[in-house]
Amino acid sequence: MSDVVIVDAVRTPIGKRNGGLSTLHPGETLGIVLKSLIDRTGVDPSEIEQVVGGVVSQAGEQAFNLTRTAWLGAGLPMSTAATTVDTQCGSSQQATGLASSLVGAGVVDAAIACGVEAMSRVPIGSSGNKKLGLGVPIPPPYFDRYEMTSQFEGAERIADKWGITREDTDAFGLASQQRAIRAWEEDRFAGQYVSVEAPDVDEDGEPTGSTHVVSRDEGLRETSMEKLAGLKPVAREDGVHTAGNSSQISDGAAALMMTTREKAEQLGLTPRARVVDTCLVGTDPELMLTGPIDATERLLSRTGLSIDDFDLFEINEAFASVVLAWAKETGADLDKTNPNGGAIALGHPLGGTGAFLLTKALYELERIDGDKALISMCCGGGLGTGTIIERI
Repeated sequence: MSDVVIVDAVRTPIGKRNGGLSTLHPGETLGIVLKSLIDRTGVDPSEIEQVVGGVVSQAGEQAFNLTRTAWLGAGLPMSTAATTVDTQCGSSQQATGLASSLVGAGVVDAAIACGVEAMSRVPIGSSGNKKLGLGVPIPPPYFDRYEMTSQFEGAERIADKWGITREDTDAFGLASQQRAIRAWEEDRFAGQYVSVEAPDVDEDGEPTGSTHVVSRDEGLRETSMEKLAGLKPVAREDGVHTAGNSSQISDGAAALMMTTREKAEQLGLTPRARVVDTCLVGTDPELMLTGPIDATERLLSRTGLSIDDFDLFEINEAFASVVLAWAKETGADLDKTNPNGGAIALGHPLGGTGAFLLTKALYELERIDGDKALISMCCGGGLGTGTIIERI
């Protein structure tokens, strides 16, 4: 297997629900980061043989292999193939794993992994909505084997199992906001995002002819432990998860370009990080959200690395208990985890989040002059994605 290297990564700012990115078709949003990667690297786009993208709610505007139509809509070559995958919240991290595998196996020399979700326009669960009249997505035998739990309930069961309190989750939610605010104040995201021009629309959703520019993550908000304590739990009356310590409904896209070392040299590109290993693991679908624990264990076992070998962790903040349980189980340092805030503060555009986390990890490793980062996500249905990258 050839070494797979990341030569560039870019993301949009993350838009809040019905915010600045909500007036853009998701294919346009994804097309913006795809075209930005090509423009920033100066690569002839025909050198990109495959694009693998993640999208969760593949209905309406996000259906019909959105990765392909986004690429073509951005004016990029029809000769480049594209695939859209659904691994629930981990879709674009799995897209990265698949794209890196294609490069490492010699199937292609250069690929792009990406992801997008426009949750303002295509609400979560749209593809399985009963109103479509197409039945439910879960086959009857599943219910004989597993209890069908919600992600909120799974998060509460994780809190129960690992002894995580409401105060713990609120403190984590507050820290996410404070870290994200500090990151923007200190310009820590410099270079990793592209500003997006989006149309203004009227009350009927029709373009007015004017535009606005989104150049900052929109989910950040000033808060306090007192304010967070006043929020009502979502899943249970006595639960520990609220809107203040759970991920946000968001819009956004991100993408990474990967090649072999040899191809990077041929194209005149400087490798920035090496993909050390990737994994996708199956976990208990009732607890549902413990995937980062199992993914981390799998990656450490296969690479021989220890949790102390990492300078940085990006663990998706789907819910505060997910990250807190992961840290308790693995012994990871929370000070090195999501140092610039996570999905609680920045947002969680489902199919795009994995690529967002990898982009953030790459730039943060460079900013702190670090060596290795571990990125992981929990996924609906009981899955965990994992990636280790190492700076070159």
